[in-house]
Amino acid sequence: MAHAHTPSEITDRGNEKRLLQAFIVTAGFMLVEAIGGVVSGSLALLADAGHMLTDSAALLFALLAVRFASRPPNTRHTFGWLRLTTLAAFVNAIALVVITILIVWEAIQRFNHPQPVAGTTMMVIAVAGLLANILAFWILHRGSEARNLNVRAAALHVLGDLLGSVGAIVAALVILTTGWTPIDPILSVLVSCLVLRSAWRLLQESLNELLEGAPRSLDVEGLKRDLRRSVAEVRDVHHVHVWLVGEKTVMTLHVQVVPPHDHDALLNRIQAFLQHKYNIGHVTVQMEYQPCNGPECHLNMTHAGHDPHHHH
Repeated sequence: MAHAHTPSEITDRGNEKRLLQAFIVTAGFMLVEAIGGVVSGSLALLADAGHMLTDSAALLFALLAVRFASRPPNTRHTFGWLRLTTLAAFVNAIALVVITILIVWEAIQRFNHPQPVAGTTMMVIAVAGLLANILAFWILHRGSEARNLNVRAAALHVLGDLLGSVGAIVAALVILTTGWTPIDPILSVLVSCLVLRSAWRLLQESLNELLEGAPRSLDVEGLKRDLRRSVAEVRDVHHVHVWLVGEKTVMTLHVQVVPPHDHDALLNRIQAFLQHKYNIGHVTVQMEYQPCNGPECHLNMTHAGHDPHHHH
């Protein structure tokens, strides 16, 4: 068992391979779509190409981040480079917001000064773009381990693109059948709004992680109660800090216990409980025999870890 690969190593390798394949598909097609957008004069195609550009950047960021995150920890970076993946997702979300604003601005200009659009060219490229996006989305989503924030960020980008391609196809159909060109900027704005929604969620998640907020799914008060009920010797739980590093939940806590016969066995039981019930593998437990007294004992006593100092 000296060389067993941890599930996370295998996941990282799977994530990396996926991201590389999706990057090749997306970057290759972005060029086709950008040229097509200029030739046909379609904003919906250019909007889609713009999203594909952020997609390619997103996939590249994600790829580099996964590569860095798999580097082992050292004395300077004691958690390794895991936080880099979160930073990449954050930059990514900001890029999406900026691109969306630019497209909406351009669409407003087009309402005032309609531009001719070559429907047929637009149609051909939009259909091909849709197929390229479906391929990239499938690459990122196949397999079970799609939990990595970066792969999710990249998949969101590609989903935005998919919608963009559908929008461009609808716009091309309308232009071909009725010749009504304002449909082009209208649909590019609608697609941008959908993308903005996912970008906003991604921005919140990555910012929460960068600001060392507790994972949104974790109820700290519930965990404290649970630990008191499940481990008989535990009298009180305080000084709980929970945060995320990459995808890993990290926790420190003070536990007041009845003096045990076997200190290490109790410690192992507490750690095993947190690992199995809450999937927190990295826990630092300080065991105490006396009740906690002092102002710091009431740290994060408010509801579910959302203490008032958490969201400034």
